[in-house]
Amino acid sequence: MIRRRKKTVPRLMSRPDTGNPSRAVFTRRALVVLGAQMAALGALGHRLYGLQVLDGEHYARLAENNRVSRRLIAPPRGRVVDRFGIALASNKVNWRALLLPEETSDIAGTLDRFSTLVPIEARDRARIEREMRHKRRFIPIMLRDFLSWDDMARIELNAPSLPGVLIDVGTTRNYPFGPLLAHVVGYVAPPGEKDVVRDATMALPGMRIGRAGIEQTQDDLLRGQVGAVEIEVNAVGRVMAELSRDEGRAGDEIALTIDSGLQQAVLGRIADQSASAVVMDCRNGEVLAMVSNPSFDPSLFDSGVSQAQWIDWTNNERTPLINKAVAGVYPPGSTFKPAVAMAAMQAGTLAPTDRIFCPGYLDVGGTRFHCWSRYGHGSLTLKDALKFSCDVFFYEVARRTGMEAIAAASHAFGLGTHLDIELPHTRAGLIPTPAWQRARGQHWNGGDTIVSGIGQGAVQVTPLQLATYVSRIATGRAVQPHLIRSTGGKLAEGTDPAHWAALDMPDAFLTHLRTGMFAVVNEEHGSAPKARLDIPGVQMAGKTGSAQVRRVSRALRESGHFDSSALPWEYRPHALFICFAPYDAPRYAAAVVVEHGNAGAAVAAPLARDIMTDTLTRDPANRKEPPGQVVAEVD
Repeated sequence: MIRRRKKTVPRLMSRPDTGNPSRAVFTRRALVVLGAQMAALGALGHRLYGLQVLDGEHYARLAENNRVSRRLIAPPRGRVVDRFGIALASNKVNWRALLLPEETSDIAGTLDRFSTLVPIEARDRARIEREMRHKRRFIPIMLRDFLSWDDMARIELNAPSLPGVLIDVGTTRNYPFGPLLAHVVGYVAPPGEKDVVRDATMALPGMRIGRAGIEQTQDDLLRGQVGAVEIEVNAVGRVMAELSRDEGRAGDEIALTIDSGLQQAVLGRIADQSASAVVMDCRNGEVLAMVSNPSFDPSLFDSGVSQAQWIDWTNNERTPLINKAVAGVYPPGSTFKPAVAMAAMQAGTLAPTDRIFCPGYLDVGGTRFHCWSRYGHGSLTLKDALKFSCDVFFYEVARRTGMEAIAAASHAFGLGTHLDIELPHTRAGLIPTPAWQRARGQHWNGGDTIVSGIGQGAVQVTPLQLATYVSRIATGRAVQPHLIRSTGGKLAEGTDPAHWAALDMPDAFLTHLRTGMFAVVNEEHGSAPKARLDIPGVQMAGKTGSAQVRRVSRALRESGHFDSSALPWEYRPHALFICFAPYDAPRYAAAVVVEHGNAGAAVAAPLARDIMTDTLTRDPANRKEPPGQVVAEVD
């Protein structure tokens, strides 16, 4: 029997049980969660891509800035030294507290906490707040300078509560010779707002700007270039390590022509007199000494001059803040007579052998002009007129020659002109002329020419001009005075005498002037016997001068009882003397002005003799090393 196989029918897939709603809800939620997760992962991935790829450098830089603080630092200021390398202006280390405004969000709170540790005066607080308004936040602000060890310990101990405050080592300007060279070297002071506007780096703590002397005129060279330092800090701002330091470029060292030892010797000779003296190498114009007395302490300007000190300086009738050598103007008196003589010889109104009679006065247009000698000098040639310093002779010579010719010769000698020396605030003085008088709306008369012939009236010169004048007489060359011998080790121009051109004056005329000046000092009855050198084989030539500062009436002169030394100090004549030596081979020239010193022959001449003796003994222009020990810190 054949059994039939049962035919199987394939089972169809069963449909979802739509009758179970909870299962359907679960499936939809899973899909939503999955989508949200995918979206979150996508957003996170996109953000990570942005952080690590697109903005990676930016955030790496921010992270590095949180760890590393970079700030600019003032470069060391260049030294100023004398001709032998002795420091006249240098730097000394001091510790200071700085505030970095960009590293603290509460500047006022930081200042309050700092002031409880290290007191801040009201004026310093005002300065700090002013600097915060005007400076960029990345530029440090000085909180306190010249910190003691105790101050630094307190600041370091409380560093976590003083964000943005750090201790830094800086420098302050040091002037080893104090007042001795204050007028020549000058001083530095913190920059003002105008300085910061011109150069933002001037706002850096420790930056100083020259305000006088060489410090001012050579400020750009002395200042150098700004450097930078990187330090590692922790989360609270405490300094952990110094990572790198670029000191920048230190300022150039400037060597002056000054001999600091001779400068001391000259000041020692002047003592407490209100006076100025200039010593030059007359062959090349190097200024070996330039003294203006009284002086001041230049270091006070770096830390701040008190109001009481400033009032004391500015009210002092002897003007300690003024460099009398270049900014003090005085009537030259009889030291002007060689210039008048040169003008007359060049104009042809005087021959060296011409004679002029001096009865003790000269009457012109109803006015009598007196000679210093009541009894007169008789008949004189140019040599004798210089030797006796006869006023009447030069009254007459000036009247014949005219003021225009006298002014031209004076300017050629360096009188009444701006001399090209590396100092600020120099004055030109004045050689008056009829044109100058007309420009002032006034009339020039013959009497103006006559009194100008003996260096009175409106004639005004500086001691530096007098030293230049006598240097040109001595050498016949148009030497210019200068103070800088080298910069950055490079020798300045002008040290070679051949650098200076010959004066446009006949040498024979110059010889007559030198002969007359020799007679002043060395011949019998010369007007300055006290100027004679006590050095065997060495002679000096010179010329005296006494310049009145007030008119003396005719009646008082003729009374025979007038004594200018009995006048109050401010009414006495100035005492002047110019000289050069050795006479037969001139090397040095000097000019001395003693304010209200009364008599050039009695006061200025012996002072100039002593100064020239010191100069010749030291012989600084020909010596390579400083002779003997130089004592710094002169009071």
